[in-house]
Amino acid sequence: MLGQSGFSQDSKAKPPVVLVADDSRLQREILKKCLLKWGYTVLEAETGQAAMAICLTEDVDVILSDWMMPEMDGLEFCEAFRALDRENYGYFILLTSKDSKAEVARGLEIGADDFLTKPVNSDELRARLRAGERVLAMQKELVKKNQSIARNLTQMRDLYRAIDRDLEDAKKFQQALLPQGEVGVRNGRLSMILQCSGHVGGDMVGYYFNDRHRLGIYGFDVSGHGVGSALLTARIAGCLSAKIPAFNVAMRQLRDGGYELRPPAEIAQLLNTRLLREMDTSLYLTILLAEIDLETGAVAIAQAGHPNPAILRENGGFEYFGDGGMPVGLFDDPTYGTTQAQLDPGDRLLIYSDGFTEAENRDGAFLDEAGLERLVVQNAKANGQEFLADLVWETKAFCGPNEVGDDLSAIAFEFRPASSTRTTQPRENNRRR
Repeated sequence: MLGQSGFSQDSKAKPPVVLVADDSRLQREILKKCLLKWGYTVLEAETGQAAMAICLTEDVDVILSDWMMPEMDGLEFCEAFRALDRENYGYFILLTSKDSKAEVARGLEIGADDFLTKPVNSDELRARLRAGERVLAMQKELVKKNQSIARNLTQMRDLYRAIDRDLEDAKKFQQALLPQGEVGVRNGRLSMILQCSGHVGGDMVGYYFNDRHRLGIYGFDVSGHGVGSALLTARIAGCLSAKIPAFNVAMRQLRDGGYELRPPAEIAQLLNTRLLREMDTSLYLTILLAEIDLETGAVAIAQAGHPNPAILRENGGFEYFGDGGMPVGLFDDPTYGTTQAQLDPGDRLLIYSDGFTEAENRDGAFLDEAGLERLVVQNAKANGQEFLADLVWETKAFCGPNEVGDDLSAIAFEFRPASSTRTTQPRENNRRR
């Protein structure tokens, strides 16, 4: 609050410091007398150079400067004062007998805040000082708020750095969930790739069963992005661990202690039940599970909202198949069917995420299924991990300067039986003990 004297009555606040710069001793004494009466701390200088010297050593709040002074006039002093590197603002009032609008505009352009016409009226001076103090008070409050914002920004930067470090660790952990890029299996080769669009993602590919007769592979995509999706991804990958049958929903335990492999549609149904009843989350996922007969090349898939799988034939042909299906974790009792396909020697089965087909170029066009087919056929001569890496590279090239908007994940099985003769006789269920 401003008292009658013109400055804050807060007992803790020091009186504002006013510098009077005027080559007239009489004028300085007149101003000084008024200022001291009102409770200001007063400094005085006879020349502009002397006033600048004081400003270099003292924290001056308000300057009352005569316009006309020898050597350095009031405008030059004001310009030099504004060039100083000061933490707090200084309120500059020019004292002048000039009253032309052009001169006033020139002074404002140089950096003056206000003008007083000589001879100075004490009431007008006090009113101008009060106005200046209000400006200074607002400026000091703004400085405090800016300092507070700067401290908060520093804390936020430190927090973001910590989050980035944690996300980098999470990304390494997620990559560790992915089996090695290529896995040797009987009568074929299994290749996998995963590239997250951010630190962590919701995609995963892998295999849930592998013995001499059958191979079970999967690809899934959890809704959303970020830590929540990544955590659910890790949880689902754990449910499909081929190394621990007791925790693998794809395996059914028998009375004798052994395990048998569940059909893909039953696995999808169990995952849906577990997601709805055991994992309290609003997230859901699309998944494709494929069981491959390593002797005959017969394929049985269960598709739960995941993109249609594809087969690249040895002769260069290409075909999509599948029936869509409902995602896992949205409805209580969905029905998942089984779709059959046949791999011949040299054929490749490809399961991929929608990050490929929904990749967008600079014109806003999607790669879509037709574009992916084109990329697959163009890179058909590449094999294994190189084949999948080429698909990722070509998809990014399609996007051009745009970032790929979603995770890119894919798993491919190439059927290479030792003999081209396929066995079609029925077999008993394989077991694990």
